[in-house]
Amino acid sequence: MSQGRSLRLFLVDGTPNGLLTAEIMNWTGHVLTGPRSKLAELVQRPECARTGVYFLVGPDPDNSLRSKVYIGESDDVAKRLKSHNRPEEAGGKDFWERVCLVTSKDQNLTKAHVKYLESLLIGIAGSLGRCELVNGTAHEYVSLPESDRADMAFFLDQIRTVLPVLGFDFLRELTKPSAPATASTAAPVSRSPRFSLEVPRYRLSAQGQEIDGEFFVLKGSKARAEWVGTERGYQGLFKQLVDEGVLVADGGEHLTFSDDCAFSSPSAAAAVVCGRSANGRTAWVVEGTGQTYAAWQDVQVGEIETSASSE
Repeated sequence: MSQGRSLRLFLVDGTPNGLLTAEIMNWTGHVLTGPRSKLAELVQRPECARTGVYFLVGPDPDNSLRSKVYIGESDDVAKRLKSHNRPEEAGGKDFWERVCLVTSKDQNLTKAHVKYLESLLIGIAGSLGRCELVNGTAHEYVSLPESDRADMAFFLDQIRTVLPVLGFDFLRELTKPSAPATASTAAPVSRSPRFSLEVPRYRLSAQGQEIDGEFFVLKGSKARAEWVGTERGYQGLFKQLVDEGVLVADGGEHLTFSDDCAFSSPSAAAAVVCGRSANGRTAWVVEGTGQTYAAWQDVQVGEIETSASSE
């Protein structure tokens, strides 16, 4: 079992949509986040006068499932944020709606440290593909002593732990079912059995697996060649996966998943496979047993209740 961690959140102005700080026990880092509408208050905070890395996050108008993200660093983050707040034609950035700033409580982060962190963060965000990265290609920055690089590796791990808790998922590792197992110090992932979805009438067959709360349709699975359901729901998602090359023509009557694809729920996955709305909790069944996803999930909950009552 992975080790639990303590995260301290503080609502600066007492409201859930205002400024928020976050800290992890035994970590020197400090996170400050808030909406763009609170920028005037945010830049007056002492953290904004420190050296740090920051993230500008906003919606991607071309992809409703992902955000646009800009990653930067500065010795004076307040000054940079004021610059980014200008209109696009004046050198600013219009897309962002939230900002997240990471500094150090002991103020030991140097300009060299944050340039190194920025390089790593841009590389990670770009390779994961969970966001539209505004920066483009990361500039490699390696001018740090070995001991400092080790310190920044730990600092980076803490950033990747705390940001998803605050609603920023673009640095969260995407563990695909087909990825080879590797030795890692990271927490072990939770994997379900493999599921299958069959539609004999259209000779459709797809396979899926749930990993750490995300439902994946596996590479090589088949889907309907076109959306046949109502013009709402997951139609946009279906079209988006076709446009992005996740669903590709197989030369026959179906589309094929070119890679493992993560979905927010079994029903979203089932809808894309079937080309129409579908109840994924009953459509997906455990391979070899015929047990539905819903029944399998009920068994997991029942086992937990049984274990708790026997203690």
